[in-house]
Amino acid sequence: MVWAAALDDVRRELKDFYPDVVGITSVTPSIYRAYQVAKIAKEVREDCKVIVGGPHVTFLPDQTFKECRFIDVIVRGEGEETIRQLAEAPEKGEWEMVKGISFRKGDRIISNESRPFIKNIDEIPFPSWDLLPMDKYQFCGQRYASMLTSRGCPFSCSFCASSRLFGGFWRGRSPENVVEEIRLLHDKFGIRNIEFVDDTFTLDQKRAEKICDEIVRGGLDISWGASSRVDTLSRRLIEKMKKAGCWILFLGIESGCQRILDAVGKRITIEQARKAVKIVKEAGIQVLGSFIIGFLQDTIETINETIRFAKTLNLDYAEFSILTPYPGTLIYEHAKKNDLLLTEDWSKYTGLEPIIKIESLSSSKLKSLLQRAYLTFYLTPKNIYNWLKNRQLTFIKSALQALINYLYNVASRSECIG
Repeated sequence: MVWAAALDDVRRELKDFYPDVVGITSVTPSIYRAYQVAKIAKEVREDCKVIVGGPHVTFLPDQTFKECRFIDVIVRGEGEETIRQLAEAPEKGEWEMVKGISFRKGDRIISNESRPFIKNIDEIPFPSWDLLPMDKYQFCGQRYASMLTSRGCPFSCSFCASSRLFGGFWRGRSPENVVEEIRLLHDKFGIRNIEFVDDTFTLDQKRAEKICDEIVRGGLDISWGASSRVDTLSRRLIEKMKKAGCWILFLGIESGCQRILDAVGKRITIEQARKAVKIVKEAGIQVLGSFIIGFLQDTIETINETIRFAKTLNLDYAEFSILTPYPGTLIYEHAKKNDLLLTEDWSKYTGLEPIIKIESLSSSKLKSLLQRAYLTFYLTPKNIYNWLKNRQLTFIKSALQALINYLYNVASRSECIG
C-alpha cells in the first residue's frame, strides 16, 4: 500500500514537471521498483529519456535492458561527469561519444568504454540540499543528513562489490572540504545528526583526525556515526572522534571464525576485532557490529561460533545477515558459474533470504540460525533493561515477535519430524 501510494506521487510529480530526462538510481533489491518508475515515466511522457545508475545496473547492463524495456541509458560507475555529458548530448546519435554508458541501438546494446574515475573528488559540487525537504529527515527528534567523504576501497572482500565498483582504490575528500559541507548543513539547514556513509571513514587515520580537529575548532555542535574496519582504528583517533561528536561506529566484523574470515578475504583477525571494540567502548562510543552467516565455507558449528563471538564483544548492537551474492562480487560470479544461485529474483537479495546453495546447510536451517542469532544476542536481561530505561519499546516488541516466530518455527519442525 505504501509503495503504491509512492508510485501515485511519482506519477503526479512527473505529470506536473513533465521532464525531458528522468534519472533513477537503484541497488539490487530495489531494482524492480526502479523499473516501475521507469515505466511510469514513459507512460507520462513517451519521448523522455530514462537514465538509470547504481551498482546493480553497472554490473548487469545487458540483463537490465532485457528485464526493462523502458530504460534508455545505463550509467556505469560514477555518474557526475557522465550525466553532464549526456545532458549536453541530447540526440541519440551523440551517445556513442559519452564514456561510461550503455544504451540500445536498434536491436543491439552498445556499451561505450568506461569512464576514468574522478581523482580529486573535492571537485564534485555538494549535493543540492536546498532541493530536498530537509525538515522531513529526522533521527531521534533531530534533523538528519548523510554525507559521503570518500569513495572506494582498496580491499577485495569476496562478498562486497565496492572495491570493483570504484576501481579498487580509495579517494578521500580533504578535511576542509568535508567540514565546509558539514557547516552548510549545520548553519543553513539546522542539521545536528550526520551519518558518514563511507565504506571506511577511518581508512586514512590522519585525514580522519584532521576532520575531527576541524569540527572541534569550528565549534560545530553535531553528533555523527561512521563505518570502519577493525584494523584502521587507534586509541588516539577514537578519542578525537568522541570529542568531535561521534556517538556510534559501525564495524564490519563478519565472522567469529578465523578460518571463514581468511576464506572470504576479509584480512582481519579475531583479536583485532576484540581490541577495536574494546577501545571504542572505552572512549564512550557505541558500537554496532555487523556479521554475515551462510558463507560457502560455513557450517552450523562456524555460525554458532560467530553468534557466540558476537555476544562476547560487549557490543551495543549487532546486525546479522545472510550472505547475499550481489552482482559485481566475486561470490556472485562464483555462484553463477557453478550453478549455486537459488534465485535471481532481485527483490529477495535483502540479506534476509538464502540465495546460495550451501552444501552443509539447508535454507530453512540458515533462516533459523539467523533468527537464533538475533534472539540470543538481544533477548538478554541487560538489553531489555536498557530498552526499558531508554523507553525503546519498539525494540521489545520486535524482539518478542521474533521470539514468537522462532518458537513457532521450532514447533513446526518438531511436528514434521514427529
